[in-house]
Amino acid sequence: MPPHVSPEAGIVRRIGIVLFGGFALPEAAAVVEVFQSVNALTEGERRDGMRYDVSLLSVAGGRIVSSSSVFVWTEGIEARRDAERFHALFIAGGVGVNDALHDERLIAWLRRTHPRSDLVFPIGEGQLLLDVAGFGQATGVRRYGKHACEMMQIGAANGPSSVAAGPLQTAIAVVEEDFGSEIARQIADWVAPSPDTRFTAIVRKNVSVGVSENIKASAKWLEANGHRSISIDAAAQIAGMSERNFLRRFKIEMGVTPSDYLLYVRLDMSCRLLVETALPVDKVARHCGIGCGGRLAKLFRKHLATTPTEYRASKRA
Repeated sequence: MPPHVSPEAGIVRRIGIVLFGGFALPEAAAVVEVFQSVNALTEGERRDGMRYDVSLLSVAGGRIVSSSSVFVWTEGIEARRDAERFHALFIAGGVGVNDALHDERLIAWLRRTHPRSDLVFPIGEGQLLLDVAGFGQATGVRRYGKHACEMMQIGAANGPSSVAAGPLQTAIAVVEEDFGSEIARQIADWVAPSPDTRFTAIVRKNVSVGVSENIKASAKWLEANGHRSISIDAAAQIAGMSERNFLRRFKIEMGVTPSDYLLYVRLDMSCRLLVETALPVDKVARHCGIGCGGRLAKLFRKHLATTPTEYRASKRA
């Protein structure tokens, strides 16, 4: 794993997850797993670097029960009143939300804490609590990074069925802003591994032992920027080579040309979005740097002998 360099060494960032009796456990547990996994993954290299302080919160604190009858131990929302600024605050959902809506202490605390938190994200029915607190659709990203904002906007535009709007993906977006795309990808693969596509082996060759560091760097740059309009010359500059030498070396070491590699990156991304989200085909194409649904369909017919819609249906089945 490449060393992580944080511009905010020594910072402890608070992550809060607000729970109540009858909360839905799986989504809350997934959020905890993301941030605790980052702490574990970066511990050896962190030293005085950034880490997350994850708190499970409830009105009274102590033991509360989830909708699946599993008990968890929580901290009272007033326990650290002098430190109510959260880097990210998640509001749980679940069948117990109807009772929580009438808890005046919880609503008052949300009204006080929401403006002081960098990111506030409702999980399912947690949006109802924010509605009652007076924030409604104003929830989401403020004073926060571009990538998390894009994740939220994709979800908001495509309804609750879009995986991109989920708490797990939002937590990973927070990690990407704080630690970079490589750490975020490792955490995503660790916590919620995505199914491989036929292009995955080609794309993941950028971590192979037999590939030189400058070619690895250019391949990873192509992967990280595949959603944008980019040039092969820019990738050659990342590798520190002339374009002619870069094209030759890349083909020898990676087995494909840089242009083909970029195409496979985009197709791999498209396959994942088709399976994991409800985004329309046109939006999948634009989000993956392919342009439009018609071009994506043409590429799918050529490389997969199917259409994007048929691919989505077959994988979900």
